[in-house]
Amino acid sequence: MKPLERWGKPIGKDVTRGGVVDAVVIGSGAGGSPVALTLARAGYRVVVLEKGPHYDQRDFVYDEIRSCRRDFFVPSTADEPHMRVDPSGRARRTTDGWISNCVGGGTVHFNGWSFRAHPEDLKLRSALGEVRGSSVADWPIEWAELEPYYERVEYEIGVSGDARKNPFETFRRPLPLPPLQGNGIGALIDEACKGLGMHPYPTARAILSRAWNGRSPCRRSFFCGSYGCETGAKSSALAALLPQAVATGKCQVRPLCMATRIETNAAGDRAVAVHYLDANKTKQRLQAAVVVVACSPVESARLFLLSKSNKHAQGLANGSGQVGRNLMFLGKGTGDAEFSRADARIKAIDWREPFVNRALQDFYLIDWKDQKKRRKGGTISWLLPHANPIYTAETAATRGRALPLWGAALKDELRRLGTVRRLAFEIFSETLPVADSRVTLDPEVKDRFGLPVARLSIAQHAVDREVSSVLVDRAIKVLEAMKAKHLHVESRGGQDHVLQSGTLRFGKDPEKSVLDRDCRAHQLPNLFVTDSSFMPTSTGVPPSLTIEANAMRVADRIVALGKQHGLFKR
Repeated sequence: MKPLERWGKPIGKDVTRGGVVDAVVIGSGAGGSPVALTLARAGYRVVVLEKGPHYDQRDFVYDEIRSCRRDFFVPSTADEPHMRVDPSGRARRTTDGWISNCVGGGTVHFNGWSFRAHPEDLKLRSALGEVRGSSVADWPIEWAELEPYYERVEYEIGVSGDARKNPFETFRRPLPLPPLQGNGIGALIDEACKGLGMHPYPTARAILSRAWNGRSPCRRSFFCGSYGCETGAKSSALAALLPQAVATGKCQVRPLCMATRIETNAAGDRAVAVHYLDANKTKQRLQAAVVVVACSPVESARLFLLSKSNKHAQGLANGSGQVGRNLMFLGKGTGDAEFSRADARIKAIDWREPFVNRALQDFYLIDWKDQKKRRKGGTISWLLPHANPIYTAETAATRGRALPLWGAALKDELRRLGTVRRLAFEIFSETLPVADSRVTLDPEVKDRFGLPVARLSIAQHAVDREVSSVLVDRAIKVLEAMKAKHLHVESRGGQDHVLQSGTLRFGKDPEKSVLDRDCRAHQLPNLFVTDSSFMPTSTGVPPSLTIEANAMRVADRIVALGKQHGLFKR
């Protein structure tokens, strides 16, 4: 079978009866797959609609052009752009806000970071008080409700690390797998941090350090982040969750199926069907007792807005006017430094090991200048530079220069880089929600399906930049303590335009939120959202593990509501 034919073939047997299913899940990534697995295990018939193709391990090759620069994972801006509004009010085509379009979603090519949120993340409004210019709000659930699901996900998918060495977190059980074999530079980070009174620890990662649930351990390749895993050792939804869901005989995954609208009943108080275009771009209608949306904050909000009707004139479940608002991209800062290969400490390291596996959360909360209150900070993660020669050349040409290097000068710089070893850092910091940071439908531009594309108006609170800058400065202090040379800050105060949250926040007040505490639409009791759209605050870590944990929590609630209140009755 040719790849294009294979990529669109349904996974699993047809579980519909007369065109009807118990639940349809839109999106197969971190938000959709845990729901599909939980409902299928409970005996419900589930269809997962995924707009992207079904790649398997044969498709994951070390091709940095295809994986990082073309549309293998993320759509082309010619076919499916997002339109980002710049400060002048003009909109431009961008891939900002896109998460991988394939079965398994962004978990297929992520770095595997598996950080938990902290208890204070759920009560940030209470911790900070009112923040002028921000719509910061507490989560409507308690930490004790979410924490068991972190543990459940970690053991379900297979997470490696030793987070108990992080004094700023509390774990009831150790992670299921020991840390991945690390690069020896981790010991130098430990030594430097100890001298500074900091507490580095082995990063939790959704990558197998040992065999787990029939999957092989990691072979430790430099082509990990931004690439699919050719062995299945990366604990993606594709490798760890969906195969188990399909194996129940109760779940079918339909790739290359683009959801276009959610239909409601005549009263507008219940979702009854999902309209979509199949792999042949044929219009289809799938009826379901329960609809779960997990496309991504940008695309889920877009789907709600596309689903407007006479009863939902401003968009599905948008009686509060909150659909699309409070879009957040996680705060970001990056930099690196160099070490001479002649340094005895560096010569002693086996540089064939690709993973540094060190993180710092000493500054998850920051004592702020002369103010009595603390600010929310975030996480510092250490890694080796990306194994992408094109990116290496681009950064070598431009870093710290008004005009880029070219020709012989660029070649000389690339040769010089071959004489050193480099260590990089990445900052993940809190982004305060702003109501005017939002997703709407673009009035002019349509995608290849003929649908209005998402229009992103991104507002960033001034505090976000300051917090990110503080974390960058702390990372630089560690590099200085390591006696590194040529310290370079690539970015500070920026945003990661992949790691996103908000747009369909949950809360207690239907006038200020779209979803209730069960991530169920206030206006439609059988419509749920399980991607990071639900989050009122961004946290100071990548959201993947939080998405999966909350998705399992919500799935358990759906099962309970089915048993107690007949949720699945049509």
